[in-house]
Amino acid sequence: MDKVVVGMSGGVDSAVAAYLLKQAGYDVIGITLRTWQSEDGSESRCCEIDDARSVANRLGIAYLPVNCTLEFQKKVVDPFAAEYLRGRTPNPCVECNRFVKWEKLLYYARILGASHIATGHYASVLRLDNGRYTVQKALHAEKDQTYMLYKLTQEQLAATLMPLGRLTKDEVRQIARDAGLPVASKPDSQEVCFVTNGTYADFIEKATDAELPGEGAFVDEAGNILGKHKGIIRYTVGQRKGLGIALGVPVYVKEIRAETNEVVLGDAQSLFCRVLICRDVSFLSIPGLAEGETLPCTVKIRYHHNGQSASIAMGRDGRVAVSFDKPVRAPAPGQSAVFYDKEERVIGGGIIDEVSPSV
Repeated sequence: MDKVVVGMSGGVDSAVAAYLLKQAGYDVIGITLRTWQSEDGSESRCCEIDDARSVANRLGIAYLPVNCTLEFQKKVVDPFAAEYLRGRTPNPCVECNRFVKWEKLLYYARILGASHIATGHYASVLRLDNGRYTVQKALHAEKDQTYMLYKLTQEQLAATLMPLGRLTKDEVRQIARDAGLPVASKPDSQEVCFVTNGTYADFIEKATDAELPGEGAFVDEAGNILGKHKGIIRYTVGQRKGLGIALGVPVYVKEIRAETNEVVLGDAQSLFCRVLICRDVSFLSIPGLAEGETLPCTVKIRYHHNGQSASIAMGRDGRVAVSFDKPVRAPAPGQSAVFYDKEERVIGGGIIDEVSPSV
């Protein structure tokens, strides 16, 4: 039997992934990566060891908890806080998958003699006719997690199994109930697993030793001062609620200017744009683009975005310009833009670096 190391968070998805692989004849080893523990002792929802161990015992598989809090702090938490201090809105799950989860699981797979690793992500790993690996959207569109996986390397994907790509959440829970798994009815985890209490801003205030930006000015697009904000880490592009300012008309956060400690407010229409510039671009289904080369695709600008038609073009500086066919609403610098082909396979993606106004 081939050995496979399954990353087990303590949730129902990874539990069912382990169960399905065992049913398929694999020699399954469960590993939980302890990535975070708060000051009050509460665990991240991505590493609830007691629940993961309980599932492993029920399945009769080997199980190993692994501490990787230092790597998680360095690769995920510190960049998360630093990006907010720059007025950006990062997605830590993208960085965690690439630099912590897959790195650690593959490391232990090599030590334990396993040929593959597996996760409970809702996606499918494909090897294309050109020999490259990519991920395809899940059958259950509402649970699709390919947006979080675009930074994985070819080597990482070549060794990865994702058994849940063709299943719905209801089907996964039913499999768990039928198998008698103790986490069958456990609620899904929150989006940012290590912010267990309070807001992102509250977390950043405790997580960083850097000097925090204080109060500053709300301004309009012309630079006129409208009022006072409570610190740029408390705002994100597109935000309307919780601004603490009344202007008689609905206003939204259009831009965050960390260099001047200003939060720019505008109306709903001001949030739309046609062109994004992305840095730190990764490609999956293709090896890359030549300078000036363009490619039509569908682009998602946030996890819950449905995606819109666009074209991508490689610039001289290695950044990619994304030009949408129709204006897209409230792209936030720091978030990822992920590119898909017609078959809903990931072409690649990058971090939104600049946003151009709608034209």
